[in-house]
Amino acid sequence: MAVMNAKEIMDLIPNRYPILFIDRVDEMTPGESIVATKNVTINEEYFQGHFPNNPVMPGVLIIESMAQVASILILKTPQFAHKTAYLGSIKNAKFRKMVEPGDVLTFKVTMDKIRDRTGLVSCVAYVGDEKACETKLTFIVDRKERE
Repeated sequence: MAVMNAKEIMDLIPNRYPILFIDRVDEMTPGESIVATKNVTINEEYFQGHFPNNPVMPGVLIIESMAQVASILILKTPQFAHKTAYLGSIKNAKFRKMVEPGDVLTFKVTMDKIRDRTGLVSCVAYVGDEKACETKLTFIVDRKERE
């Protein structure tokens, strides 16, 4: 059973279709770690052009998906409730496996450091037991509350 469903995710982060990529949160310890899922389907708009006859999820969208999962983790940390987290940097991104329609992406994100309004997280995306992508992301949290 999901810890957070799509509606609850949309209540927390501002992303909406067609740029909301997380279907559910499976596990979460606020301020520490999160596991979330995205079901990759042939109906995704980007498959029309990336690439015809060889659909592959763009790497930048895998990174965006990890950023959304990281945002959920950060915004569930009490001092950042009702705020917006912005991506500040991407470090050491490595792509290890192509992600195709029918794959289920599992994202595992761990909080490495929180300081003032910034957070550093380690992210890994899996398809089954295989690593598809890994990176470290830095976030900056807005001072004002989200409307």
